[in-house]
Amino acid sequence: MESPATLDAPLTQDDAYQPIEDYGIIGDMHTVALVGKDGSIDWCCLPRFDAPSVFARILDAEQGGHFQIAPTTDGATSKQFYWPETNVLVTRFLSEDGVGEVVDFMPVGDAAGERRQIIRTVRSVRGTVPFRMACVPAFDYARTDHEVALSEAGACFHADALSLGLAAEVPLEREGAGVAAHFTLAENESTTFILREQPAGAACGPSLSEEEAEAAFREAVHYWRDWLSQCTYAGRWREAVHRSALALKLLTYEPTGAIVAAPTCSLPEGIGGERNWDYRYTWIRDAAFTLYGLLRIGFTEEARAFMDFLSGLCKDEGEHGRPLQIMYGIDGRRALTEETLDHLDGYRGSRPVRIGNGAYDQLQLDIYGELLDSVYIYNKHGAPISYELWQSIRAFVDWVCDHWTLEDEGVWEMRGGRQHFVYSKLMCWVAVDRGLRLAEKRSFPADRDRWIAARDAIYEHIMEHGWNEERQAFTQQYDGDALDASTLMMPLVFFVSPIDPRMLRTLDATLQSPEQGGLVSNGLVFRYNVDESRDGLAGEEGTFNICTFWLVEALTRAGRTDPERLEEARLIFEQMLGYANHLGLYAEETGHHGEALGNFPQAFTHLALISAAYNLDRTLDGVE
Repeated sequence: MESPATLDAPLTQDDAYQPIEDYGIIGDMHTVALVGKDGSIDWCCLPRFDAPSVFARILDAEQGGHFQIAPTTDGATSKQFYWPETNVLVTRFLSEDGVGEVVDFMPVGDAAGERRQIIRTVRSVRGTVPFRMACVPAFDYARTDHEVALSEAGACFHADALSLGLAAEVPLEREGAGVAAHFTLAENESTTFILREQPAGAACGPSLSEEEAEAAFREAVHYWRDWLSQCTYAGRWREAVHRSALALKLLTYEPTGAIVAAPTCSLPEGIGGERNWDYRYTWIRDAAFTLYGLLRIGFTEEARAFMDFLSGLCKDEGEHGRPLQIMYGIDGRRALTEETLDHLDGYRGSRPVRIGNGAYDQLQLDIYGELLDSVYIYNKHGAPISYELWQSIRAFVDWVCDHWTLEDEGVWEMRGGRQHFVYSKLMCWVAVDRGLRLAEKRSFPADRDRWIAARDAIYEHIMEHGWNEERQAFTQQYDGDALDASTLMMPLVFFVSPIDPRMLRTLDATLQSPEQGGLVSNGLVFRYNVDESRDGLAGEEGTFNICTFWLVEALTRAGRTDPERLEEARLIFEQMLGYANHLGLYAEETGHHGEALGNFPQAFTHLALISAAYNLDRTLDGVE
């Protein structure tokens, strides 16, 4: 890394931004902060995930705002790691002067309180280390001015809608729109900074003594270790599964049980491109993966909370006779109006910067299958669902029976016009099939004859129009010839046998390189070929990490009777583990140079990792 001593020097567009994969996250189940290897918090929204940002240097190096603590020694290098089995993050700096480190976490559990806090303890582990701290908030995505007030206890930042206090034991000085401090720590010395949300006009609050800081650290470590002890997974790749579970917990909004797709917005799918979206919302599509992943490894309470959140959405929509939206706010709100922040440059010049998500009112038929599958999974592995929930579910199945023939925007939220997407029809089949299974399992009232007829009609339609005889593969859309990684889900949802000749041929076609017409590049999977698919967007994108894990699962299921395919599944999975960042975290995509692309970290990717690991491990052990 560049020496922290050069932080005040002019930066070029390339070196002004850290790689996306150079970040870790801390959080408190209300929001998160992204902490870079250079000790800088470059993204944080307060007081919750979808609030306006306070620090957003990752989206604009000049005006986005940041909170950095790092040595001022020339030539310092850094490493970053989580305290084992926790979400407590350590950034360690190595230099000729010695070893310094910053320990970052947000209080959780009983210690969290009603207002958000970030605790940053700085210490010298070896030698005498000079440090610099700079806290430069930029409220409301750098759109709102704020006042700075210094005191002996620290500094206060007051904006119209939010006030923050920075408590410090070292003297602070005003620097631009923020504050800074220079201090030196001898071996074994430490000091703590606390950034707090606070009422307007309040003082910044007290800092922590060494003893109090140590107690807060130990309490956070205990919380995370105690939470992770619920995990029942004991198979191969346990560390990767544990890290995925810990990441998913951080992406949970505790007041409602919702899980955000990612805690960031507008990190690009292609550098310099326009594929920049806000993922700080809850997608219905993620529901089945969420419940399956959490229940399979023992996190029943989180699964129950998320199911309660889904049930509330279902009841509301069912009572009003409305179709489901594809996504909702973490508080269940429906309107997620999209706007662009033209005053921000975007990550490495990737514009526009978007907040809100204009896809919220798209028609995506697949969400009904994912919702019904999640309810079915929860009823089977969690707890029996209520009659009230069944009333909503029955209404949704009836709706699918009436509307499955419609064109829609599809699983990838295409902006190039509606089509008959194969995956959408597949998940309509899943919706009706799971409705029938639930009705049979629980003896619920249902229009069974109508549902059976619709399910059979959808199946025949997919086989007739979704299969391309020339390509010898299921395709992206009806009567088309472009491949799509979403068809790998067919055996995962029990639409076809994993060893059905059509599925095996689709697997073989997908496994070819893009140059050969496939979607796999050295074990990594593109969701589709952007040159063949009308997605309405310009530019390129990387391989989709979730699609790689889908491929692993499809190969795993086919591998139950074919050792070569099972071995291929294991090799691809273990290679994919190597594309996680230094902390075991994944963004949405992996770029052509192995870099992370898209919003980070991505819940969908970590859910798919858990599912792939669980099923691959069982299959390798010969467990059906």
